[in-house]
Amino acid sequence: MEFCAEPAALEGAKWWLCYLSTPKHQEFYFSFLTVLALIFLVAPITLLLGFGGALARRSSFLPLKWFGQIYTSMVRGVPDIVFFMFVPIAMDQGLEYVRHRILCPEMTGPVYQGNDFVVCTVAKLPLSISPQWVHETYGFFLAVIAFSIVFGAFAANTLDGALNAVPHNQLETGRAYGMTNRQVFRRIQLPQMWGYALPGLSNLWMILVKATPLLFLLSVEDVVYWARELGSSKSSIFDYPHPDWRIWYFAALLVFYLLLTWFSEKAFTRFRNWFSRGQNSHTGQIVLEAG
Repeated sequence: MEFCAEPAALEGAKWWLCYLSTPKHQEFYFSFLTVLALIFLVAPITLLLGFGGALARRSSFLPLKWFGQIYTSMVRGVPDIVFFMFVPIAMDQGLEYVRHRILCPEMTGPVYQGNDFVVCTVAKLPLSISPQWVHETYGFFLAVIAFSIVFGAFAANTLDGALNAVPHNQLETGRAYGMTNRQVFRRIQLPQMWGYALPGLSNLWMILVKATPLLFLLSVEDVVYWARELGSSKSSIFDYPHPDWRIWYFAALLVFYLLLTWFSEKAFTRFRNWFSRGQNSHTGQIVLEAG
């Protein structure tokens, strides 16, 4: 907008229009998409890890069963923030260590030197000469993995409990009709499991939504980062043309998360009614009669 070229002459609505359309504010608006992208990428990965963990816990192959039990118990027993900080750091240093050994074999010294982790320049991830978007994408990728590992363990416990909640007499009836164990699982247990799993999965989804501000701790420029950055009266380089407005920026985040929670509750209510339709439960009977 041409009239934004002279900010000193602006006032009223024009000043607000120019201020709220600055490149920094555009990055703030884009950060909302970053949060949504994290949620909708982590959710299916979490579900896959949850299924894998639940099936591993139920496996008759002892090493696989022990792995499933250790994975779910370990993650449940450690504070989430520890994993959110540990997994990205461990993965980053692990990848850099492998690259260091492959790309710089002439350097035989230890990579851990006191409190420093020292690898050759070409082994860094990402490279120091890489553009900013590469650094941000890499950090976002590590965050997706960390969130997926943590919430996958919780999902595994939820799905395992839901599989156990399906009435065993129905499973026995399926076997009595000549179904194999795989057919019983696929045709009887799995479809009915969702009605029992959705309440727990909906709670897990809400926890995931509330955990997204932890992106800020992983050096990802998310909504919390920009709310703090733009709402302050000054940055590390220059002063902003306003006093401390962080309360207003964080109020915008409050509205965003409340709306996201409200839409999520509506969606899960529909899913729960659909999966419970016709089942021998209070919700299923109500939906069946309404239909």
